[in-house]
Amino acid sequence: MKTLQHLLDKNLKWAQAITRENPQFFNQLSQQQAPEYLWIGCSDSRVPANQIIDLRPGEVFVHRNIANVVVHTDLNCLSVIQFAVEVLQVKHIIVCGHYGCGGVKAAMDNKDHGLIDNWLRHIKDVSRLHRSSLQQLPPNQHLNALCELNVIEQVRNVCGTTVVRNAWNNGHDLHVHGWIYNIESGIIKDLGTGISSDTELLKQP
Repeated sequence: MKTLQHLLDKNLKWAQAITRENPQFFNQLSQQQAPEYLWIGCSDSRVPANQIIDLRPGEVFVHRNIANVVVHTDLNCLSVIQFAVEVLQVKHIIVCGHYGCGGVKAAMDNKDHGLIDNWLRHIKDVSRLHRSSLQQLPPNQHLNALCELNVIEQVRNVCGTTVVRNAWNNGHDLHVHGWIYNIESGIIKDLGTGISSDTELLKQP
């Protein structure tokens, strides 16, 4: 069996560098996990949460899946949200998509992708809901527009979970944000869809 020694070597160098900078870092990190942020992002290897917002281990709780989708039947995602909100007491949930998302692109074509088509159905639903606005755009803008619309819909889905709504009803200071990342520039854009209460959710178009 082949080993991935080069990755183990990189890990050792990374741990040694962190320890030189702060000898107590890993000891302190092992004592508790107290992030303020839950990141729900795409599994794309080019969008690593900690790195693109320049946060260290322990500062952001992360859930990733194909095309950053939040589905009310996905117990994995819902369990992450519940743990983040009720146990870790995060103050911010960030749904972050990215332009040129392969999952969104696959959802736009009519090809057979196998099992993943069941997952992509959720993005096809977003496309259907916004068909009229997408049709007003040039075809070369459809992909990135749908990437943005997908984030906006997933923010609403997060806010519609019983976990988030119960948190608001119990006075939890919790904010849900919709962001999109540009891989070509490394810059994140806030889509202006932040929601912090049931009242704000009901005002959303």
